Amino acid sequence: MQKSILGLLAAGTALVAVMAAPAIAQDTPKRIGYVVNYATHEWYQNVIKGMKDHGAELGITVEVKDANLDVAKQVSAAEDFIAQGVDVLILTPVNEEGVVPLLRRAKAAGMPVVLEGNPVKGMTTMVAICDYDTGYDAGVEAGKYAKENLDGVAKVMNVGLPLLSATVLRSEGFMDGIRTEIPDATLVHDLDGGGNPDRSLEVSTAALAQNDDINIIYGINDSSSLGGLQAWKAAGKSQDDLLVVGTGGEGLAFINAMENEPSYRIEAAMFPEKNGYTAIEAAIKVFNGEEVPEHIVSPTAPMVGDEWSTYYDYDGSTRSIKWDAVNALVPPEKCTKTAADLK
Repeated sequence: MQKSILGLLAAGTALVAVMAAPAIAQDTPKRIGYVVNYATHEWYQNVIKGMKDHGAELGITVEVKDANLDVAKQVSAAEDFIAQGVDVLILTPVNEEGVVPLLRRAKAAGMPVVLEGNPVKGMTTMVAICDYDTGYDAGVEAGKYAKENLDGVAKVMNVGLPLLSATVLRSEGFMDGIRTEIPDATLVHDLDGGGNPDRSLEVSTAALAQNDDINIIYGINDSSSLGGLQAWKAAGKSQDDLLVVGTGGEGLAFINAMENEPSYRIEAAMFPEKNGYTAIEAAIKVFNGEEVPEHIVSPTAPMVGDEWSTYYDYDGSTRSIKWDAVNALVPPEKCTKTAADLK
């Protein structure tokens, strides 16, 4: 919106446009339909919470349908929302191929669409983090920690997910970040943990049996880092000279780990509630026909030690986000690297 107003000022027609803009900006959709790809995951539960809480503040009803990782079900749910006449559709794509024709149908129906999390060809806008930058910032903090606590040695086991460009970017960013502090940091194991705890435990156990000369475990999400740590503990190894770095801050697991596991010291927090909040803001903009960037960046931050409590309250069973602290985070205007830049 700011960019379009500045352009009108330069054209000399600012007065009428600026006076009209606030009235347009006040219009809000009444109903937003969100088709989530996997509603049982803690990350998406908190994305939904962020959407619904912010929607309630603005008098917007947010209705949710779960695709449960089934692209056909996602298409059907989205078509139902379009037929019902919701004002804006938000999608977390199950996969790109299935959503591309859906975006064409939504456009033909005049339905504004906001994507959450993953890009799709033909999209108007997407709300998502910068994956490379998230990994990079965590890597820098890991390098600093290794300098102070691990004799300046960094031998990394990456519990990754090579299937997705987003998670590959996190892993690349982490290694690039740690090497700003420890140039000779080495990647000992580069694993496919599947993004789930059971697979991460399995591949980490096998890797450690082959070569356990590592002192840093990095996971592309919380399930990956915790699976790697579980494998380490199952091997009977001490956490005294180990650093575990997680990614996501998806739910309660990372807080429990940072409170109770001596090696789990850094979390690359992605604030799912904020992702949901920002998706609602984006929905309002597209509803009003405002110009929006193709990628609206949602902020992330590395949490070291008990810094998680800067952003969350935790009573032992539930967590609540500290909106003032999270909203004060300034995301980058654009990502340092994207999928197009992958090696």
